[in-house]
Amino acid sequence: MNTIWIVIPVLLLLMFLLGTDLNKGDFANVARNKKAVLAGMTGQLVFLPLIAIGVAWVLKLPPVYFMGLVLVACCPGGSSSNVFSMLAKGDVALSVTLTALSSVITLFTLPLIMGGVAILVSQQAGLEINLPVGKLLVQNLVLLFAPMLLGIMLRHFRPKTAAKVNKVLGKCAFPALMLLAGVFFLQYTREIIQHFAVLGVAAGTLVLLAMLCSSLLSRTGRFSAGVRRTIVIEVGMQNAAQAIAIASSPFIFNSGEMAIPAIIYALLMNVILLTYVALIRRGETGKHKI
Repeated sequence: MNTIWIVIPVLLLLMFLLGTDLNKGDFANVARNKKAVLAGMTGQLVFLPLIAIGVAWVLKLPPVYFMGLVLVACCPGGSSSNVFSMLAKGDVALSVTLTALSSVITLFTLPLIMGGVAILVSQQAGLEINLPVGKLLVQNLVLLFAPMLLGIMLRHFRPKTAAKVNKVLGKCAFPALMLLAGVFFLQYTREIIQHFAVLGVAAGTLVLLAMLCSSLLSRTGRFSAGVRRTIVIEVGMQNAAQAIAIASSPFIFNSGEMAIPAIIYALLMNVILLTYVALIRRGETGKHKI
């Protein structure tokens, strides 16, 4: 079974859903919150890939998993980050802005970073790893930018319809991701079980270090608690579906094994960030009781 035919609909759904969330105000938010947006983008586009490379290097991951871990770190923020920011009483408008910006910017930064990592891994392992940058860029434009643009257009021209569609698709997004994870688990059960210990450590460390670094970064900007929480969530939560689509695409890497770090990352990412949100809400509840 070629899982790419499950990955593509899920990814299209998520990006269209993101588009229906966006409006002019979200992009105007960039000008109003320059420092916060810059901090979030720095954590997302610079710190996260560097941390992933460092973790993969220290743990001496095999080439396919080294590439897979860095790949998920190079992807944009996940659309679920907006919901997590709301639950954590963060700045939802900033979260949507950061997700939208990273979704556009990583169309170009992802091929560049992964091209460099492919060279690094090739030299380290004595292998020849070719990254078809042109095909990757085209696939990203088709699977990411196009559905997001359609969602934006629907929101602009038919706002009531967009709101109804967003409500329905919002309920389907998480089950669709779980279906995707389940299919990959069934197809690569042996590999996942065999490497879960080291990949679990790698993915978990990546999430925690990303959250820690983004927290420290946001504190240097002296932002409000809500903004700091949003940046932490945005940097820690990645679009795992995109990483899976790129790894398993027959036009790019055509490797289901390379998608395994993204599957494990998605699982641990949700567990860790849900715990983070729960601790915040518990703390807020405690304050109100005092």
